[in-house]
Amino acid sequence: MRIFEDIEARRGWSAEEQLVLDQVRRVCDEVIRPNADRIDRTGEFPWDNVRALNALGLNGLFVPEAHGGAPMRFRLYLAVVKAISEACAATGIIYATTFHGMKPLIDFGTEAQKQRLLPAIAEGGLGALAITEPDAGSDATGMRTRFRPDGEEIVIDGGKIFITSGDVADRILLFGKWSEIDDAKAAISALVLEKGTPGFSVARLEEKMGHRGSSTAAIDFDGCRVPRANLIGAPGDGLKILFASLNKSRPSVAAHALGIARAAFGDMVAYMNERRQSGHRIVEFQGNQFSLADLATDLAMAEVWLDYVADLVESGASDFGLQASMAKMRASDLAMRIATEAVQMHGGYGYVRDFRVERLMRDAKITQIWEGTNQVHRQLIGRSFASK
Repeated sequence: MRIFEDIEARRGWSAEEQLVLDQVRRVCDEVIRPNADRIDRTGEFPWDNVRALNALGLNGLFVPEAHGGAPMRFRLYLAVVKAISEACAATGIIYATTFHGMKPLIDFGTEAQKQRLLPAIAEGGLGALAITEPDAGSDATGMRTRFRPDGEEIVIDGGKIFITSGDVADRILLFGKWSEIDDAKAAISALVLEKGTPGFSVARLEEKMGHRGSSTAAIDFDGCRVPRANLIGAPGDGLKILFASLNKSRPSVAAHALGIARAAFGDMVAYMNERRQSGHRIVEFQGNQFSLADLATDLAMAEVWLDYVADLVESGASDFGLQASMAKMRASDLAMRIATEAVQMHGGYGYVRDFRVERLMRDAKITQIWEGTNQVHRQLIGRSFASK
């Protein structure tokens, strides 16, 4: 697959960045990939994988140096997400979710907040992002979680669903409505909830189709009291923080989806070169070659578009929401398409657990749903062409 090697070579990794990638790939080969099937079967949280990643200090890739990190380019972070997700999608999203939850603290928090809350993340702590509620999915204005100021504290009541790592996170970036602002949009605010806060509980853990090693929790808040010092920005700044955070988490989800797509494409090509029908390898049939050509072309284009989005982030661009939506939408649709084709090319073997493509197809599906369903992303992109 020379084309993908050429794309990788053009990323121009420095010696230090290449060393990080080599270490990540080694851990993926030695620890994460060998654990992936067992984790999927048992549904257990992959603590061994998390510890192996923490031994490399990978949270430091996005934590400022002043708070214990060793930050590098956003492009490198995306490459790390892809590599981990290719080995184990569940572990990949656990790592990426820490970035999703903590990047708004890094971007919008005060220096005092970062000094107090980030060192635990730099040392390997887990982060989570809590937005979704039963009546507030893609439309965040419908959330009902309530923040009530009480002196130097904020009292939290409500609940969230579908929260990745919600039961194990050391820090949760939580969105809710400020009780003293009577406007669905203007009331949305954000704060950091620390592990062990009284009144916080895990209502249940979901049994999922895929990503079974990544915990997905429904969490409740019953009179939780957090310091007002944990409020990010001012009351009512939440929607601005939310949109800015999604613009960076959506490329991260795209990288995660491309990791799954890479794994499925690689397994499919290997199998097609081994499997014989009617005296020929199935890769030699023209119809199958056409399918490979289409998938390889789309995969290469999705990789290059994500590089472009990374360039926008690294250049300090302030408005790249549509480009991020395009990256997330295309990568996740492609992950599902490649995984489905990989199962098809494996025939009956693709439908049983002896081959990884069965798991990859289940893992791919959620990427079209979280961080905004792809229907929402199509609406965002499509309506950008409407005349003002």
